Amino acid sequence: MIPWFESHTYSIGPLVLQTWGTFVAAGFLLGGWLAAKRARTRGLDERIIWDFVFWIFIAAFIGARAFHVLFYDPGHYLAFPLDAIDPRLPGYSIVGGYLGAAVAFFIVARRRTLNVLAYADTLIWGLPWGCGVGRIGCFLIHDHPGTLTSFVGGVRYPDGSVRHDLGLYLSLFGFATGLVLVALDRKRRQAGFFLGVFLIVDGVGRFILDFLRVNDRIVWGLTPTQWLLIPMAISGVILLRKHGIIKNETRS
Repeated sequence: MIPWFESHTYSIGPLVLQTWGTFVAAGFLLGGWLAAKRARTRGLDERIIWDFVFWIFIAAFIGARAFHVLFYDPGHYLAFPLDAIDPRLPGYSIVGGYLGAAVAFFIVARRRTLNVLAYADTLIWGLPWGCGVGRIGCFLIHDHPGTLTSFVGGVRYPDGSVRHDLGLYLSLFGFATGLVLVALDRKRRQAGFFLGVFLIVDGVGRFILDFLRVNDRIVWGLTPTQWLLIPMAISGVILLRKHGIIKNETRS
């Protein structure tokens, strides 16, 4: 079993910083750096990648907060509406962040008349690694406790129970997804391939992992996140099929 580690804040001199926020910021920087590095090898403008990262960072936080407010705890925010815009309070959903990021991406790409699939593939290249780092913060504050388990990878909580810890699992899943993309990069792929693969892998994997959650809102048998992950995975399949990527990859 994995022993209990916990960190909510830490100090650097007079500054008191949030552990979760630090890892999320580090994840964004790592994902952006990997995407920019990828852009150089694909003949794309890495400065545009950093523009994307800036706007996606803002939009992702807005989307993550809005999704949580609307679908996870609307009663609380109807009673205390100012809590919805208080960044100090917990309550962010990564799939809502994905939606916000997608909106920002398409706005920037359209204004600059960019190759949407080429730049989307490049940004996706860094995303799972950034999620892997960011989720370490979730693990250290233990904001995603799971069901009881005897699994060797379970975390022993302070009350003596052993539980799946979704923060840990999602961190490992992010790194594993990054390795899948690396393994598939052994030959040249069509633009849109890695975006489609990510949507499918992350959509299916996260959907399964969400069944291990406790104290999560359930709507018609599934969490709000799971309901969004279904069209996300389907979109990945449609993307690969629409652009003939599945057919062409099979023939090659």
